[in-house]
Amino acid sequence: MTRAVLGIIGGSGIYDMPGLQNKEWRAVETPWGEPSDELCFCDYEGLPMVFLPRHGRGHRISPSDINYRANIDALKRSGVTDAISLSACGSFREELAPGHFVLIDQFIDRTFAREKSFFGAGCVAHVSCAHPISPDLQERLFQAAVAESIPVHKGGTFLIMEGPQFSTLAESNLYRAWGCDVIGMTNMPEAKLAREAEICYASVAMVTDYDSWHPDHGEVDVSSILKVLEANRENAQRLVARLAADLPREHQPCSGGSDRALDFAIMTAPEARDPDLLKKLDAVAGRVLNQ
Repeated sequence: MTRAVLGIIGGSGIYDMPGLQNKEWRAVETPWGEPSDELCFCDYEGLPMVFLPRHGRGHRISPSDINYRANIDALKRSGVTDAISLSACGSFREELAPGHFVLIDQFIDRTFAREKSFFGAGCVAHVSCAHPISPDLQERLFQAAVAESIPVHKGGTFLIMEGPQFSTLAESNLYRAWGCDVIGMTNMPEAKLAREAEICYASVAMVTDYDSWHPDHGEVDVSSILKVLEANRENAQRLVARLAADLPREHQPCSGGSDRALDFAIMTAPEARDPDLLKKLDAVAGRVLNQ
């Protein structure tokens, strides 16, 4: 069995949760450039954890400018087996109120200005993203949220827009008509890259507002969002702490196959693979490339 290492991708304050031991910020070099920030290495009740501030400490990086490939590669190099994404979102459903957490199981990717794969010319791979969330990790998050009495909804479709502007009213109504449940700017291509890196991935969408469709709430107001963010941050810390306390210390094989996503994904014949690209893939795809 592989030792479980829990990665947390999230905003400010999550890495300041109580109970963390042996806390140390360290730079992790990747062949894809610099991650958003140094990574915070620590332990919680004997479980190794790695925190990555998605926007950098101080929220310095726009969603479109995040180096998602470097972030996921850095987590993989750090031994992360299971990654939790924590992100603010707008809601398209009356019952998904500000302060509620939605455990996503599907995405619609509407981003267009981001690098979305580790693979390409010289080593082509096609991983399945039909079910982009690790079902076991999602269930553990659900049980942790229930145990902590956090308002939670299991399942939902997350529309990821490019940003950084919020939606127009017409866009908001369109996405509702598509059957989307929440909207945000950061989980793509993060989830796709985690799948390529064979990291079990689950997403916690923390509702801050009703986007712009709601007749009683109107357009998104940043000052109102900030008030909800503070309460969500406290609940997120409690959620992560409960999950970390209950997570098995040995990584359990993913029933959805997240940790074996590359078994049959690489299409390029060994003799045709680009040596320079293979060097960059040493962490992400080393398990299959070194067989």
